Formats: sequence, C-alpha cells, structure tokens
Amino acid sequence: MKQSLRGLLATTLMAFLVVGCAMQPPSVVDRVPAEDPGQLLSQAEQQAPEQAAKTRLEAANILARQGERDRAFETADGIEESLLSESDRVRWALLLSELARALNEPRAVLRATQVLDDELPMQANQQKTLAERQRWAREALDQPSAVSIALPELEGQTVRRIVVALPESGPLSSVANTIATAMRQHHEVKGGNVELSFLDASRYTLDELYDRAQQMNSQLIIGPLDKDQVTQLEQRDSVPLPTLALNYGSSDSNQAQRLFQYGLSAEDEARQAARRAWQDGHRQMSMMVPDNDWGRRVGEAFWNEWQSQGGEITNAVRYNPDSSVSNAVQTALNVSGERARLSNIDALFLLALPEYARQVPPTMDYYYAPNLPIYATSHLHEGRLQTRLDQDLNDVVFMDIPWQIPDAAVGGEEALPFASTYQTLRDESDASMFRLMAMGVDAYELAIRFSNLGAMNGLKGSTGTLYLSDDGRIHRELPWAKFQNGVPSPILIPNLNDSDE
Repeated sequence: MKQSLRGLLATTLMAFLVVGCAMQPPSVVDRVPAEDPGQLLSQAEQQAPEQAAKTRLEAANILARQGERDRAFETADGIEESLLSESDRVRWALLLSELARALNEPRAVLRATQVLDDELPMQANQQKTLAERQRWAREALDQPSAVSIALPELEGQTVRRIVVALPESGPLSSVANTIATAMRQHHEVKGGNVELSFLDASRYTLDELYDRAQQMNSQLIIGPLDKDQVTQLEQRDSVPLPTLALNYGSSDSNQAQRLFQYGLSAEDEARQAARRAWQDGHRQMSMMVPDNDWGRRVGEAFWNEWQSQGGEITNAVRYNPDSSVSNAVQTALNVSGERARLSNIDALFLLALPEYARQVPPTMDYYYAPNLPIYATSHLHEGRLQTRLDQDLNDVVFMDIPWQIPDAAVGGEEALPFASTYQTLRDESDASMFRLMAMGVDAYELAIRFSNLGAMNGLKGSTGTLYLSDDGRIHRELPWAKFQNGVPSPILIPNLNDSDE
C-alpha cells in the first residue's frame, strides 16, 4: 500500500497537469505469465539436438531466477554446450559458472570457463567475470592461476609498517581527512603492532612519495586518492612498493605489478543492480541517470552488464537534476495520454541523489505505474532515518554498505563487520561522510592482508563483501534493502520483489 504522502504528491501533480481534464480509468497492462521450466524441459525431449540445447538453457535460466539453484545447475550442467550458438555458449558459461560457484562445484566452474580458451566473441566484462570465476575454481582445486598477482616480497611476512599517502590540501583534502580519521580510529580500536605513518600527498610527486616511503622502511603504501594519479600508476609496468590505491584508474585494466585499486565504485553498484534485476526475471529495462559525467559512467556500466546477460534497454534517459522530474519519467515510461505504456518495460534502474529520487515514485504513481519495480544504487539513501521524507521511496529496492543499513544487511549492529569500530565512529561522523569512514576501515583491513592475497577475496568488509580480480582491482558486493514505511528493511533473496516483509 502506498503511503499518504505519496498519494498527496500524486494528487498535486494531477491538479497541476490535468486542470480541466476528465480523468479516464487506468489501463490494465497485460503481463505474459512466467514460462514453466518443466514444460520447456518436456519440449526439449521432442526437439532436434540444437534446439533442445537452447530450450534447456532457457529452462535453466528460469529455474535460477525462481531460486531453484540445484535444479538449475543440474539442467545447465547437462547441456551439450557445443550444440549452442556462440552467443548462447557465453550465456551458458555465465549461468553455469555462477551456479557452480554458489554450490561450491569448482570443476563445473572450470568446465564452463573453458569458453575463455575458444576465443568466442564476448564483452570485456563477461570475459572478466568468467576469468575471476576460473581463478576461484583453480584456487579451490589447488591449481595454479593463469594470472599471478602474488607479492613475493611480502610472502610469509606480517604487515607491520604502512605509509598512508593522502592529500592534506586541495580539492580532495576533506575526503582524505575523513578516510584518514577512520583509519586512525580503527587502528586504535584494533590495537596490534602495525605502525601507521602518514604523508601529505599534496606536497610530493608520485616518485617522491615512493622514495619517502622506502626511506621510512614501509612495506606498502595506501594511496593515492586522485583518479588521474591512479591512472598514471596503472599504466606503468610496476610500482616500487606494494600499493593500495584508493580509487580506480581510467584504463580498461590495471597493468602495473604490485598495484591494487579499491574504492566506492558506483559502477560496481550499477553492475550489481543489473545482475539482480536479471535474476529477478526482468528482461526489458528503462533507466534514468543524471546528464553528467558521473551519470554517463554509471549508466554505461549498467547498460553493458545488462546487455551482457541478454537484457534489452527499452529507454535510457539522461535527466537534468535541476529540471522537472515529470519530463524524465514521461520519457522513461513511454507516457502517452498521461499513462505509462509498460508493455515493453519490466523495471526501472534509477541513479539519483535523495532529493530527486524521492520525487520519482510519486510521479510514476500519477502516470499509472505504481507497481513497476525500481532498482537503485546507494546514492538515494542519506544514511540516516528520515521516515517522513523517505516514505515516498517505499517499495524501492536499493543496495548500500552494511554499515549504512545494519538491520537490513546483517541482522543488527552487533553482527556488523568491525562492529567495535562502527560503534566508535557512528556517533561522531556526518551521515554523508560515513561511507568514506567505512572505506577507510576496509582499506586498512585490506592492507594488512597484503602478505596473503587470498585473504582479501571474500572479505566481509564495512563497505560490502570484497573480491580481488586478476588485474588487482577490488570489487564490492553490497546487501540489498527495500524502503518500507520510510525505513530500509530486509528483503528476501533471491527474488527481491516477492518479499512481503
């Protein structure tokens, strides 16, 4: 049930936009019922081998979306992949490897990821996903990885001397200070024998920073924070010391030995939203992103991930954050005659800050699209309870870091990663800066694991579950929540929109 505030805003919109016009009853959009995987599997028994393989792949996809992972895995594993077209072989490999990893079946992951050796046409993010899963399977089976990112200079050692190189002046100084403060607090709460030293990155060139760190006998560096500097480093063959950069470079991949990259990537969130929407059974998405560089980058990440799974983008709207929300929603939802036309739209991906985001669902209500699922990134959540304002976001599903949604994410503050530090920081930090605090904590935890890179993979961090890719970039998986009565609440996995909690 939508809240009264949302209804009030919808009524207000109606008064402004339809003065003097008689309203017609909302049209009913016919939905195609979900296909029966059992029926598809029965059909496959009567089909020619090539068509049967394709039909079984569709059945496996449906079973996976319905949460029947065991049956989905059995079906996908039984497909003779050589009978599939090249594009379907890639789809099969992505599905089987995902299911096999979830069910701890590394040999099936290796079977699926053999498509990497066949030089099939696939997008870069598909290749990267399969390579990461292949690496996991090889490690699980104690087989050597195709790409080594080991750090022999730290192997067998305990990390005790860390230099943090962050700017103390300039445009990034406020962000840097927040991250550094969290590191210091976490270092104090955690105790131990780690020596944490700080250098003002705004006073030195990159090479001078490395020289200073080596003179201080540091085992590794945390930093830089500046994206351009990270880009410069990742284009080198190697860096002088093991380095955890606190941003991602602009190159397609990181080329430098000893360089690792970690940050609060909005692109990661967009890709996760695309995967979640696909797993929930959606196939045709509309999207709304701001008309700026940030919106372009995040929108492209969602678009590429969505299409890599076989999804279709029906409408892509770049909106002006200072302009009417109504205009953007009309375009995103094919509004005609003041009604949304949803015959080719299953769901909406929304990238927006809170003030703009809160206006989108009421506007959708007005255009007779109250039940269209909305998938959003963390950016619409301010990180503090604002029940009255956030009622207009009711039923929107979004992801955020565990520290921002403790009740929805992991069942309470006591179960949070690094809960003692969380308790120390939560009352003294601005809600808008709390994600950066969590980032500082996770950067510290990643750094002390540099002597055992395997310990980074799957790390349950303050900013999500962290995964290390073969090129040294660290990615996050975030928990999901849904606004209910203006409050982020838990949702059921795997099918978000089936939750009634």
